[in-house]
Formats: sequence, C-alpha cells, structure tokens
Amino acid sequence: MATMRTVRRLLYRDIVASVGFVALAFLALFYFIDFVETLGDAGAKGLATLEAAWSAALELPSHLYELMPIAVLIGTIYSLARLAQSSEFTILRTGGLGPGRALRLLAVLGLAFSALTLVIGDYVAPRAEREAALFKARTSGGTRLGSAGAWLKERRRAPEGERSTSINIAGTSGGGALAEVRIFEFDEDGRLSLRIEAREGRVADDGTWTLIDAEETRWPRARAPGRLPVQVRKVPELRWESTLTPEVVAAAVLPLRTMSTLELWRYSAHLSDQEQSAQRYQIQFWKKAVYPLACLVMVALALPFAYMHARAGSVSLKVFGGIMLGIGFVLLNNLAGHIGLLNGWVPWAAAASPSLLFLALSMAAFAWLVRYR
Repeated sequence: MATMRTVRRLLYRDIVASVGFVALAFLALFYFIDFVETLGDAGAKGLATLEAAWSAALELPSHLYELMPIAVLIGTIYSLARLAQSSEFTILRTGGLGPGRALRLLAVLGLAFSALTLVIGDYVAPRAEREAALFKARTSGGTRLGSAGAWLKERRRAPEGERSTSINIAGTSGGGALAEVRIFEFDEDGRLSLRIEAREGRVADDGTWTLIDAEETRWPRARAPGRLPVQVRKVPELRWESTLTPEVVAAAVLPLRTMSTLELWRYSAHLSDQEQSAQRYQIQFWKKAVYPLACLVMVALALPFAYMHARAGSVSLKVFGGIMLGIGFVLLNNLAGHIGLLNGWVPWAAAASPSLLFLALSMAAFAWLVRYR
C-alpha cells in the first residue's frame, strides 16, 4: 500500500506539472494573439492598451476550456515518454505496476482533469464570456446581431384565444440593453394584431419588458363589429408582459459560449416547446456535457506511449505525435457537430462519436502494446 501511494504520488505530480506547463504555454500564445488582434482595433474602437489587455484576458477561461483535453494529452505523453526513456516506468512495471493498475491510476487522474474542465466550462468561462461581450458592447457603443438580428417566439393563451408572438432584436446597446426591438403579435387566425417598435428595451426577472421610445400599432379584430380604425400611439416608456425570462432572451442574444450546460438544455427545451428548430442547441448541449470526459479519453490515449521502447522514438517525436492526435481530435469534434446538424443525426451520437472513436483507438493500441511489446 505504501509503495502504491509512492507510485501514485510520483505519477500524479509529474503529469500534473507537465499538463500545467503545456496549458500555460498555450494560454500565453493565445493571449498574445488575442491581445495583438484587439490592439489592432484599438484605434478604431477607441480602446486603450489596458482595455485591450483586459479584453484579451477575458478570453482566457474559454481558451483553457477548449485546450484542456489537448494539454492533458500532450502533458501526459511527455511525462510518460520521459519516464519510459529514463527506464523509470520500466522499474515501476517491475515493481508491480501492471497494465490494469496503471490504467486505473491514470483514470482517476483523468476524472480529476474532467471535473476541472467541467467547472471551467460551466462556471468560469461563461461568466468571463458574458463580461467580455458586455465589455465589447460598452467600448464599441453596442453590437449588431447580424443582418437579420435575433428572433424569439412565444405562444400563450389569452381571453380572445391563443396568441403567437415573434420578437426581433437587432443588437445590444452600449449599456447592455436590447437595441431596436420589434414585437409582432398574431391572433388565433394568424392575422397581425399588434406591432411594437422600440429604440431600446430591458427584461425584468418576472418577464416584464420595459420598452423605451416605443410605437404601438393595434389592428382591430377581424370579427369585431363595424369598421374600427387602426390605433397608433407613441409612448416614452411602455411595459409589455411576456413569459420569456431574461435567461431565454440572453441565450438568443449572447454567443453560445456564454451558456452553461444547464442553460443550453433549458433553451433547447424552450425552442422545442415553441415548435422551433432546436437541434443546433441540442448538439451543443451534448457536446458541452460530453466534452469534459475527453480529458479521460486523452489520458487513456497517452498511456500506450509509456509502453513504447525508447528506440521507438525520442520524447520530442512522441510529443509531436500527441500534438497531431490532439489537433485531429479537435478537428473531428468540431466537424462531427456540423455533420450531425446537416444530416440530422441524434444529438448525443453526434457529440459523443469523436470521444468514443479516440477511446476505442487508445484501448486498441494499449492492448496491442501490452501483449506484443
């Protein structure tokens, strides 16, 4: 027991140090790229150097979340290959570290890396991304959500019958409010009954919208007796009741990276309830739910490198192979989501297929090396 505790401490300390060094190196590289890119736009956006540095720093948690599996793979390969080259791993094997025990030891460490990735991806990175989006909106005077803006849909029952509402948001203002809000309400027959256009809007926790400089246009009901005129009024501040929560509105306006796993699930469920296409968000939900387990797959993929003989290649060559494997995993992980969206795959299968493929590859290589090498 004491011997295994010593072996565990040796492996864990060496691997964690290597993974931390690789992660810091990647973060430094990405921070430099983001800082230079932001600094290049500083003149046009009126940013100071410190503001550009802060904007680039807010992107670091998202980069760390995306790079964790690659850092775990490269760091673990480097550590195990170095131990194998110096014959330390051979000594550990002679002392009783069998393949099954080595796999269990690294699996525990892989689960720890997965838990860290989950915390970063679900708590740290989304908050940093929201702050980055608000910071960019403040410094640039607002953001535009493409040429068509963001659309929201709501169905609810009223005394006159079922009402369907479509909401268009052109962007966000510098203060974080919704900019150029347009609301279209249709009656049970599909006829336009209400249109509201506002310069700015905010959503309260209870779903009440406060619209600034609003123009409200009401059409008479088709079944109303007589010929009633169209009612148009302009108000400096208009309150509009809705069932759409601030979380749902934020999910439609902010980038996908600002959403946690639970928020993605809630928003995809909202889209399904409103009979809107939710496959994109369902795939993103499963990708975010499965992605932390990629660290466990990467640890398993790195283990075969410890069983390669020193003459099979130097440490640098093995690390280069790990980099290629990591890049291949990232490319396949991104490609699987797009292919699944185009071909209508089951969301969990599209999200989990890259990790399952690399896990099968690592287990096959591990079994072959243990048996024949």
